[in-house]
Amino acid sequence: MNKTKKAIFQSAIKVFSNCGYSGATMDDIALAAGVAKGTLYYHFKSKEEIFNYIMSEGMDLIKDEVKSAADAEENILLKMRTMVKIQLQLVYENKDFFKVIMSQVWGQELRQLELRKLLQGYLEIIEGYLEEAMEHGIVKKGDSKFMAYTFFGTLCSAAIYELINSKDADIDGLIDSLMGYVLKGIQV
Repeated sequence: MNKTKKAIFQSAIKVFSNCGYSGATMDDIALAAGVAKGTLYYHFKSKEEIFNYIMSEGMDLIKDEVKSAADAEENILLKMRTMVKIQLQLVYENKDFFKVIMSQVWGQELRQLELRKLLQGYLEIIEGYLEEAMEHGIVKKGDSKFMAYTFFGTLCSAAIYELINSKDADIDGLIDSLMGYVLKGIQV
């Protein structure tokens, strides 16, 4: 990503986070990025194209970072723990990006359908780790796709809980609680 596109990427996330998709304008994005409107249009034809770009690039960065860290672990439980840790750290470090994702994941607009496809790619990574855990007898055999969605939903909920209720994130404590609830359930 060149310097101009990186500035547009970072600024567009901020603008979409603060203004919402409907409230964001090309003028706002150009101003925030410190580029002329013509430069913005040179790189992107529309606000929707910018949105799709930031979602695609952002999700690729997340997938790469999670896979790289998790795949470095030998033990499947450590892979899953690392995946949880990296995702939660990314939420804390990129609150605006996750705010945009959460605000746009619902609905039937083309950008929302495209965003869900991008999320499916990430969910397939989680599904792969769960299938590996099943093969090793760590997780009960079951519908790994549904489990991946449930696991991701739990991660998102835990991140939202922590963001709302904690000033200083205790990611390790949150991971321990989350992994305990996911692997052992909440039943006494």
